[in-house]
Amino acid sequence: MLKSCFRTRAEKAIAFDSADIYPVISSEFCLGRPVLDIFRAVAEGGAKLVQLREKHQGKRVLFDLAVACRPIANEYGILLIINDHVDVALAANADGVHLGQEDLPLAAARSLSDTLWLGNSTHNLEEALRAQEEGADCINIGPLFPTQTKEVGCSPLGLETMKQVAAQIELPFSVMGGIKARHIPELVRSGAKHIAMVTEITQAPDVAAKVRELRALFRC
Repeated sequence: MLKSCFRTRAEKAIAFDSADIYPVISSEFCLGRPVLDIFRAVAEGGAKLVQLREKHQGKRVLFDLAVACRPIANEYGILLIINDHVDVALAANADGVHLGQEDLPLAAARSLSDTLWLGNSTHNLEEALRAQEEGADCINIGPLFPTQTKEVGCSPLGLETMKQVAAQIELPFSVMGGIKARHIPELVRSGAKHIAMVTEITQAPDVAAKVRELRALFRC
């Protein structure tokens, strides 16, 4: 099975740091188009960090998607992240896994691999600090705004909470939740370097063009 083009966590850290837009691809939000086609399109648009997330499909489906995406990720130098499932990430030679608060604990995930890039969803400062203490490589802060793509048990955090959390952690972080193109310039000015988006990208008529458009907003 094809291995990752990133050999170490240090290499993955460099790749994460250089990424800007962070497409999260779920088949249910692709307007019936194949995930593999969407993945190639975001690659062609210049994304360097992509997450595969399947909340309503079995692990076999996610595994097959990850294996199919691995050659494209290598071709374009993309950090390939799997949502929730450490076993799928390891079996498919993905670069990392993004874990929620109800998923496998970070320490347990790390015990399975020294090289897997570990992300963790956080919704407040307490969770962010705990993720840092337990060995996460990065965290996501969110949801920032109201969102329909993920069920969360908290209210939208907003920019001020994001800035407060970011100021008290040392980990790199991404942000997510209801983010649209119009939000990107202000988010970047507020310190967000990695912005995760779902439907704004995966439901665009021309996905590659949308990714290029969104990436340009980081420089506004």
